[in-house]
Amino acid sequence: AAAGLSYVGAYVINTYKSYDNFLQDKYAVLPAVIIICVAVVMFVIGLIGCCATFRESRVGLGLFLAIILVIFIAEVSAFVLGFVYREKVKTDVQDTMSSVFERYDGKNPESTVVDYLQEQLHCCGVKNYSDWTTTQWFNSTGNNSVPLSCCREDAKNCTGLLDQPQEL
Repeated sequence: AAAGLSYVGAYVINTYKSYDNFLQDKYAVLPAVIIICVAVVMFVIGLIGCCATFRESRVGLGLFLAIILVIFIAEVSAFVLGFVYREKVKTDVQDTMSSVFERYDGKNPESTVVDYLQEQLHCCGVKNYSDWTTTQWFNSTGNNSVPLSCCREDAKNCTGLLDQPQEL
C-alpha cells in the first residue's frame, strides 16, 4: 500500500507540471506531498505491525492497533472535510480556469496549456464551447471561432467555427 501511495503521489506531482497554470495556488501540490508522507508513515507502521506479530508482543500489537485507529479517524475526517468543501474547490478551480481562458491569445505559454488541456481531456472551454464567446480572443479573431484544440480528433475539416458545433 505504501508503494502504491508513493507512486500516486509522485504521479500527481509530475502531472501538476502540465496543469500548473490552472492551479495557481502554491498549495495545490500539497495533497500529493501529504500522500507521499502518508506512504512513508504507512511503511513504518507496517514494519511495527510485522515486528510485533513476529515477536508476539502485546505492547507492540496494542501500539499498532492504536496507530491504526488514529489513521482511521484521520481518514474519516479527511473524507468529511473533502465532502464539505467540494463546492468551494470546484468554484475556485472554475474561476481560475476562466481567468486563464480570458488571457488566451494563441501564443503565450498559458495558451499552450489551454490547448494541451483541451486536447488531452477532449473538451472545449471551462463548461462547453460557448465559454469562448465571452473571451477577448474570440472577439479579436474576427471570424468568431474557437481554438482548433477544441476540434474533435475525428473531425477532418474542423475550422473552429461555431456554425459546426458537432465538430467541437
